This record gives sequence, C-alpha cells and structure tokens, in this order.
Amino acid sequence: MTRAVYPGSFDPVTLGHLDVITRGSRFFDEVIVGVLQNSAKSPLFSVEERVNILKETTKDLPNVKVCAFDGLSVNFARENQATVILRGLRAVTDFEYELQMAQTNHVVAPDVDTVFLTTRLEYAYLSSTIVKEVAFFGGDISKFLPPPALKAIQSKLQSKPMK
Repeated sequence: MTRAVYPGSFDPVTLGHLDVITRGSRFFDEVIVGVLQNSAKSPLFSVEERVNILKETTKDLPNVKVCAFDGLSVNFARENQATVILRGLRAVTDFEYELQMAQTNHVVAPDVDTVFLTTRLEYAYLSSTIVKEVAFFGGDISKFLPPPALKAIQSKLQSKPMK
C-alpha cells in the first residue's frame, strides 16, 4: 500500500488544493492531508477549524484522511508510515522552493520521496493569501473555494471587523 501525505496550512483550502487532493487520491492508496499548526503565523482559521473544513470538503473521497500536525513534513510522513510527500506546483517560483524542500527532505529522510502534481491551469494563479485578500475587501470568492470553505470564510468575516 502506498500512502502519501499532503502537508500545508490550508488557510483556507482552495479549489487548487482540492484539485491536488482529488488527483492524488487516484494515484495513492491513501492520502493524509496534514494541516500544519504553525505558531509563527496567525491564520484566519484555527487548526481545528481548518481540519473540519477539509474533512467536510473531502468527505466523498474515501481514501483521504485529514489531521493536524506540527513540525517537519518528513517527520509527519514517517509518523504516518507514508513513503511519499505530495506537493502541488502552480508556477516556476513554486518549483524552486519545492525543489529545495524536496532535496532537503530526501537528505533527512531518504525513505520518503516527494511527488509533484502541477495544478490545473484554471487554478495556477490561486493561493489562500489571494483569496483572503479578495474576501477582506468584499470581493466575490465563490469561484476560488469549495463550498465548506466559502461558508466558513463568509461566517468568519461577518464576525471580524474588516481591515
């Protein structure tokens, strides 16, 4: 059985993320989406909220599991007996960073490989940061997010003052 982890902050999960998760679930027996708890960042959603949004978003993908983690992705992979770290690439700038990370991870954990999936063209520009910026300024984000994430961000912004 080949198990992959797909680590990220997913704040919020976008249609680009969902594309990588869905396509990854066809290649691997199991995909574990790891929601990073990064104390250096101040996310819009708590790690618990992000996990719940992703669970709702991926509920129709039977071989996808979602859980929180902190620390190194390679350690998360090993803790879950995964031999693959799945990563999405949008552009050349992503590739440079992701290649460095993959090579570093390979030195740290030679038994864990990194597999890249290029994001579909219609999502190549999309990032959680851009989605949040559009949302904060009252723009329509419905074309960027799966329904559970859209509902969550709309609810969150109603309870927060605009910046």
